[in-house]
Amino acid sequence: MTKISESELIINGDGSIFHLHLKPEQLADRVILVGDPARVSMIGKYLDEVECDILNREFHTITGNYQGKRISIVSHGIGGDNIDIVINELDALANIDFETRTIKPAFRQLTLVRIGTSGGLQPFVPVGTYVAAEKSIGFDGVLYFYANNEKVRNRPFETALLEQLQWQPTRLLPYVVSADTSLLQQITEDDILRGVTIAANGFYGPQGRELRLPLTDPKLNAKIEAFDYNGEKITNYEMESSALAGLAALMGHRAITVCCIIAGRVDKNMNTDYKNSLPTLIEKVLERI
Repeated sequence: MTKISESELIINGDGSIFHLHLKPEQLADRVILVGDPARVSMIGKYLDEVECDILNREFHTITGNYQGKRISIVSHGIGGDNIDIVINELDALANIDFETRTIKPAFRQLTLVRIGTSGGLQPFVPVGTYVAAEKSIGFDGVLYFYANNEKVRNRPFETALLEQLQWQPTRLLPYVVSADTSLLQQITEDDILRGVTIAANGFYGPQGRELRLPLTDPKLNAKIEAFDYNGEKITNYEMESSALAGLAALMGHRAITVCCIIAGRVDKNMNTDYKNSLPTLIEKVLERI
């Protein structure tokens, strides 16, 4: 077997992986992902028993048990670049032997559910709605750095995006990836809307917010709101779902993003007290994961 070099798989002196500071035995098969490190502690209070509580930079992990299920809660910070770090390190913890630096012969599949916040793009997705990203549109470009990415991308949907949005950022092409079908069925019921989520590579310009800098395409959000592909409308904006869905699909893991809508981009309203809206969604995911 090919040995992975020290520069490619960085293992700390205590045997933990570089960024997450986790050891292989500290990772559960069920993983809840959140952006905010403080939200890990918030969800951790639901656990019946805690095995470990580890913090490094924006990466905070608590592993424990919830009603007989072993679960890891991991924060990833903001953006697709952080998702690239977290998903690769979680996969390494599960599927690489740290002693020999070789890939394990038996694949270990992870179930990854990201709980996030998001901005709604349609009148039927008001503030307070829970939306699962059945499809994720990546404005981040992360997936293009990995071979065979076309196997998990929806090319017809991508073509429709370029045409209907009259795409102008010439050096950045959106990609489209679906969530794991079985996990979508497991997590969503009538109380969670299945939607099409854009993962932007920024919060301001890439999501159509204009402060002091003018936008390349000031009408992009209006075109996004009007987009229709075989009856599917783009429901919401966030920043991580596409990298998560794409990398997980390439690696063979099950992944989905579920968001609470905290801003109405159409009505231009915002719920800054959104933390009160999250507990119900957290409880649903804990019960169903």
